[in-house]
Amino acid sequence: MGEGCTRVTKYFLFVFNLIFFLFGAVIMGFGLWLLLDNQSFLAVLQDSSLALKAASYILIGVGAFSMLMGFVGCLGAIYEIRCLLGLYFACLLLILLAQVAAGALIYFQKDVLNTEMSKIVTKVLDSYGTKNSSTEQAWDYIQRTMDCCGWTGHADWNGNMVIVNSSQLLFPCSCQNVSLATGNTSDSGFCEAQTSEWPVYEAGCSASVEGWLITNVGVVLGVCLAVAVIEVLGMILSICLCKNVRTEYYTKVSKY
Repeated sequence: MGEGCTRVTKYFLFVFNLIFFLFGAVIMGFGLWLLLDNQSFLAVLQDSSLALKAASYILIGVGAFSMLMGFVGCLGAIYEIRCLLGLYFACLLLILLAQVAAGALIYFQKDVLNTEMSKIVTKVLDSYGTKNSSTEQAWDYIQRTMDCCGWTGHADWNGNMVIVNSSQLLFPCSCQNVSLATGNTSDSGFCEAQTSEWPVYEAGCSASVEGWLITNVGVVLGVCLAVAVIEVLGMILSICLCKNVRTEYYTKVSKY
């Protein structure tokens, strides 16, 4: 009976770690996509603070580490290597604690994060139009897809020298509200308004991002909870298998 339970636990843990390995590959792929895609939101931050710019590298590192953990777990489960199972349990525990700490840090520092993001975006808007960089293309993409203008509102663009020199008659085309447009529209660069009242979206992208998070908070929490449950399940399976391997080993030893 004990041997049958050990075998079931072993193969179940192997399948679990195979899924964990694939999950790590998805995370690493997402990190690579953020790093290489010129229209991702991270492109807006590539010339900004080092902490925010490192987000993609953190995802790549987490994904690679998850893949390594999945491989170690598979190896320890199939060959019943206790040291690998113990290492796997310890690493999962550290990952779980790190996730809890990161979530708490983001929650309690959200005002600081919003202020830092505002400074970064303001810097991007002030220099917009001086060079056709991937940062500008990414910000145009964000404003078009989220129907927003600036970070807190279209007034964030008032510091742009191209707009200032045009007596506030030029405005970013990606901000243009299509329902108010009177002529041809463009996806990037500057468009000319008839008056200083721009036909743009009133909402800032900060509110749009916050609205998206509120709308999808159930999905976000569900994913976080599912990941935590999977990690706890892996810890339970690994420690049970580690204990059973030791018990079976000593029951096979000849007694004199």
